[in-house]
Amino acid sequence: MRTLIALMACCFVSATAYASETPAPAKISTAPAGASIRPSLQTKINKPSAAAASESAAASASAPASRASAKSEREREEQAEAELSAKIAARLAIMRANQAARVAQQAKAKKAAAVAAATPPPVVQFRSNHWSYEGETGPANWGRINPDWAKCSMGNRQSPIDIRDGMKVELEQITFDYKPSSFNVTDNGHTVQVQLSGGNFITVQNRMYELIQFHFHRPSEERINGKGYEMVVHLVHKDGQGNLAVVALMLERGKPQNTIQTVWNNLPLEKLETMAPSIVLDPMEMIPQRRDYFTYMGSLTTPPCSEGVLWLVMKEPVQASPAQMALFSRLYPMNSRPIQPGSGRMIKESN
Repeated sequence: MRTLIALMACCFVSATAYASETPAPAKISTAPAGASIRPSLQTKINKPSAAAASESAAASASAPASRASAKSEREREEQAEAELSAKIAARLAIMRANQAARVAQQAKAKKAAAVAAATPPPVVQFRSNHWSYEGETGPANWGRINPDWAKCSMGNRQSPIDIRDGMKVELEQITFDYKPSSFNVTDNGHTVQVQLSGGNFITVQNRMYELIQFHFHRPSEERINGKGYEMVVHLVHKDGQGNLAVVALMLERGKPQNTIQTVWNNLPLEKLETMAPSIVLDPMEMIPQRRDYFTYMGSLTTPPCSEGVLWLVMKEPVQASPAQMALFSRLYPMNSRPIQPGSGRMIKESN
């Protein structure tokens, strides 16, 4: 009995369980026979809900804008990178150019230094008006003291010369037209110089020259066939065109000379001073009786040593007393330029 009761209980429990697990009867479909239920299921699967469709449409609409925005951002980044690269390239180019310029400048400086080291320093050219007859400012250096005196060292028609081998010809005599004139005397630091008023002339080679001044040298600057004299007087003349003619009078010891004594009587007490006496002086008293002469083209015998000077050297010397010569020697023991090369110049001599 107990067994039967237990068996019935088990059957009851099993039936109950079976009833709970069995589905409800399916609704009878009106679809034609053989139609599948899969299209309906597929329709449900493929057909989105309204909300999903709206979200999908919104997403589809915003996608191009996002892509455009992303593209614009990339373009800006690329442009910024390109601009930065260009700036960097420009800066590098400037740095390279500056570096090349520094290298070139250094090379140029080194080259200039090498040239300077290899080149001797230039000779400094001083300009001075001071000259003398000896030492650093003597005749050998006149042409270097002042560029305007270059002829003193570079000229080829310089004076004085040793007058030799003159060509004896019929020379026109020099016409002296001197007269007593007012004068002044200056000790100019190189010689005693006498300045005369106008109106004293010579005529030679059909040209007239006016006597401007005369001065003294010791010993004589000129030589005649190698012979020098104790002193010489140079009478400097100028024509209307500025051409110079110098008459040279050799002085030898003898009787006193009146014109020279008049000059000595009126010497200034100090160098570079001038005496202007109220008396007159006659330069004609110095001219020798014999008028034969030598002539050649030369120069001034003092700076600037200008060439183109007509020289007329009288053959007959003029006498002066030993005392007159001694007086000048106390002032200027030696104020003569050395003999200059003849340079093949023509010298004419009166017969």
